[in-house]
Amino acid sequence: MTETDATAAFDAAERAMWAGRTEAYARSFGRLCTHTVPALLDAAGIAAGTRVLDVGTGTGTAALAAAERGALVRAVDADAGMVAEARRRGVAAEVAVLPELPFPDGEFDAVIGNFVLNHVGRPRTALAELRRVLRPGGTSHAFGSGGGRIAVTLWGARRGGGQELLGAACAAGGAVPPSYLPRLAPDEDFERTPQGLAGLLTEAGFGGAGAEELEWDHRATVEEWWGGVAGGVGNVGLVVTSQDAETTGRIRREYERLCARYDDGEGLLALPHVALLASGTA
Repeated sequence: MTETDATAAFDAAERAMWAGRTEAYARSFGRLCTHTVPALLDAAGIAAGTRVLDVGTGTGTAALAAAERGALVRAVDADAGMVAEARRRGVAAEVAVLPELPFPDGEFDAVIGNFVLNHVGRPRTALAELRRVLRPGGTSHAFGSGGGRIAVTLWGARRGGGQELLGAACAAGGAVPPSYLPRLAPDEDFERTPQGLAGLLTEAGFGGAGAEELEWDHRATVEEWWGGVAGGVGNVGLVVTSQDAETTGRIRREYERLCARYDDGEGLLALPHVALLASGTA
């Protein structure tokens, strides 16, 4: 398979993976992804009057948080169901698939992407497109004289125990990953570390790029955390829903066994997570 074919296959698998899963995502992993939003907005310098684009908005959580700061927010997502839910919540959202955005050059003061680079087959080209729609350096504007800012989060190479829980249950239950999991072309991949992500932004032309790790405990019930994978959300969800009933049952039993180590004593799981946050200037 050529790199072009691999990229097309990755993007097609991503579109199929998210189709029809808005509700399952919102009830499970959508809550998880809210933890990074305040740091994401801070890194992008979002304040009152900032013209913001939220890419991969999902159900619109980051866009709404930016609007609460007084920003002027537009949002896009590749999935029509996610866009419909974001609109229902009051976000000015539309369907658009990176690396092609329906906006003119220099339209925004800030671009944010909360866990979106994980889901594009051409991350470098996607970043170049995000830089295109940012206000370039030297342009006079009420927001400032420097270039617009980008801030993105990403799941990195270092993972917390909570991130490993579902995968460990799949392995212990004897799950066989399906062949249609999204797989990034090797030439498009990059090092999933703070240095690697900052380097990716620098490669795309952003100045002053830097990255750090964010750590937190996500709290959820046993059923809530299982509900995302049972609904087919994410790669691990595709793994679980592709198994036969017997294997799925084993995975569930292993999951319940492994959950015990994360019990917070108050009826919830305290699930440690680690993510990357990077920012830079156009």
